[in-house]
Amino acid sequence: MNRYPVWKYLLIAVALLLGALYTAPNYFGESPALQVTTGKSTVNVTSATTGLVADALKRAGVPATAVSLEGTGNSTSVRARFASTDAQFKAKLALERDLNRDQEDPDYIVTVNLVKNTPAWMQTIGAQPMNLGLDLRGGVHFLLQVDGKAVLETKVKGIQASVRSQLRDKNIRHAGIDRAGNTVEVRFRDAATRTAARNALATGMPDLAFTETADGTDLKLIVTLKPDALKRTVEDGVKQNIATLSKRINELGTTEPLIQQQGADRIIVQLPGVQDVARAKDIIGRTATLELRMVDNSVTPGTEQTAAIPLNSELFLEGRGAPVVVSKDIVLSGESISSAVASFDSNQQPAVSLDLNGDGGRRMRQTSRDNIGKRMAILLKEKGKYSVLSAPVIQSEFGSTFQITNMGTSEDANELALLLRSGALSAPMEFIEERVIGPQLGAENIERGLYSTVWGFVAIAIFMILYYHLVGFFSALALAANVLFLLALLSMMQITLTLPGIAAIALALGMAIDANVLINERIREELRGGAAPQAAITAGFKHAWDTIFDSNVTTLIVGLALLVFGSGAIRGFAVVHCLGILTSMFSAVFVARGLINLWYGRKKKLTHISIGTVWKDGFTPNKQNATQE
Repeated sequence: MNRYPVWKYLLIAVALLLGALYTAPNYFGESPALQVTTGKSTVNVTSATTGLVADALKRAGVPATAVSLEGTGNSTSVRARFASTDAQFKAKLALERDLNRDQEDPDYIVTVNLVKNTPAWMQTIGAQPMNLGLDLRGGVHFLLQVDGKAVLETKVKGIQASVRSQLRDKNIRHAGIDRAGNTVEVRFRDAATRTAARNALATGMPDLAFTETADGTDLKLIVTLKPDALKRTVEDGVKQNIATLSKRINELGTTEPLIQQQGADRIIVQLPGVQDVARAKDIIGRTATLELRMVDNSVTPGTEQTAAIPLNSELFLEGRGAPVVVSKDIVLSGESISSAVASFDSNQQPAVSLDLNGDGGRRMRQTSRDNIGKRMAILLKEKGKYSVLSAPVIQSEFGSTFQITNMGTSEDANELALLLRSGALSAPMEFIEERVIGPQLGAENIERGLYSTVWGFVAIAIFMILYYHLVGFFSALALAANVLFLLALLSMMQITLTLPGIAAIALALGMAIDANVLINERIREELRGGAAPQAAITAGFKHAWDTIFDSNVTTLIVGLALLVFGSGAIRGFAVVHCLGILTSMFSAVFVARGLINLWYGRKKKLTHISIGTVWKDGFTPNKQNATQE
């Protein structure tokens, strides 16, 4: 009656084995480490670099527990592990001094980080420790403000270029196109031409609103963004910045980042485990907007500073290039670039190979076809200032794939390719909040969370054993299995654990034991009604299951609602909470039943169950069906 088939016991055994295996990596901890990566595209990290690092550490008298070469291709790096953070920072100074001939232009970049001590054989089967959030691991927290005005400015510049292109394609003549704030003004000589232009633009640009005005003899068509399109532009700009920051941080090797939107125009960036704040700020601080524009050849080179600048052109003096005058019309921006790789041209000079999306390729084909032999400027806008990265000459017509040549050095080509590959930000941003959480505070949070969970488990286990005796002991074992399954799932799914997540684990313990209490009390009720022990076990699990299922499903619905509509800490709590409900149902019903069946199911003539005192009406012990053992 109360015997599981062999396959069910095998299922429980396999589940426990896998749970123990995928939970084990969390006990190995992390070691302070240094990561040595290349600082120049001409310098490669190889096995010889490992020897250089080991020799430098030996000369400095800083012992490393391990020095190894990790990664492949462009992501190759040397990792050196240390026994303490003191040795870690001493080694950082020594490596930066010995590996780099010029501190201002380093050959190698030495980054402080933490390395997991998980054995290699566990990593090969995907057994990794849980990711720890900022409040548990320590790290840096940044709050960035997106410049909404710059988003609109870039959008209006794009509209201006599109209006000019559309009217040229439709062969509609105009008297000039100017930008005034967040509007574009197009002047015409007669009303019929203005009407034709309005109809043509309205067909191809549904997000624009048009207003007809007059200024003396000129007739004007005022082009503006519709209110809903204006709002959507800012929202899309923030989302584009989030996606770009994610790619940049991942490109540079930072793991487990948290990048999410806060409010309408703010972005939170959290980098758990990062101790080098200056390096972290440098990674995400390249808040630049990339633009490609044509160079204005109407101004003679060398006289830009004294000559009159045309109305639709701008003079830029910042940056690495010489002063240059460029058109205000944007050919394309970084959002049109789908891929960028540092390469070499036909003369083996540094270059950047670009791939554009469909719209970007169309615009580039048209622009290059009409401007062969002319220069195109690549502008980088940082903190409201433009700098000229390069102004190469267009040699021939090109489309969605082409090269940017005349890059100067391989370092410049590699830097520009990285910036293009990770995407251009839709608007500049500024740091409005910066916090650093030390690893000691994170360790204290982990210690307190661990103590609260362990002592909570111990208290529950003692109560269950005292109140339900042997069956209570089986319930405690099932509760331990529940914790094991939950930790294993968190590790397998690489879910970031935070303090709210630890609270969810504690709550999962309470919900799991609640299911066991329902089962045990239902068995007592059957015994109280005169049922035989074997029948009482069967009926107890069968009748308690409906109540357990209903209560857990309703709680799971709330957890899913928190997961869908919540964010940040609430979402982290909801993930662990939902997983805890699933594991508690499995352990309380399936594992606990298996333990009871294993102990009592083999007894053909079972006379009593060690489930504590079973009271009948009038508080008389039922001595026939249950005893206290």
